[in-house]
Amino acid sequence: MIQLKIESLKTGEKIFLSGKIYTARDQAHKRLADAIKNNKRLPLDLRGKIIYYCGPTKTPKDKAIGSCGPTTSSRMDIFTPLLLKAGLMGMIGKGNRCKEVIQAIKKYKAVYFLTYAGCGALLSKYVLKAIPVAYKDLGPEAIYELEVKNFPLIVGIDSTGRNIYGKK
Repeated sequence: MIQLKIESLKTGEKIFLSGKIYTARDQAHKRLADAIKNNKRLPLDLRGKIIYYCGPTKTPKDKAIGSCGPTTSSRMDIFTPLLLKAGLMGMIGKGNRCKEVIQAIKKYKAVYFLTYAGCGALLSKYVLKAIPVAYKDLGPEAIYELEVKNFPLIVGIDSTGRNIYGKK
């Protein structure tokens, strides 16, 4: 479990995260949201978790994971408030978020991190282990549990709603 004092993180702050995070992109988000809306059991408990908007490439034989750069976060905006309400602690991606997501981040005291776009091969060096844990039929868009060490992040939106991109 990742030990972060979310409310102490400030927009623009750089951190190096170690622990477990979970990948999820559009289709996984849709399935998670549908399960929540239909009162079905989720394949993983979202409480206290961080989702990385990432669909890793094929894993080379000598690596824990293939290239694993962030995808555009706004594509998940339609699902994000619901996942935050379900206990999601944070998200990792690239780009700005919509007003509703920023309001939900404030309401649920969560955090949105940015990581370096275009550097998927470099970011893979911070992943020690990658295990598919849900929706394996989605291939690279399945939900993977990643064990990361010193994964480089920037606080994009802090728990007070301060946004590195300015006001929306």
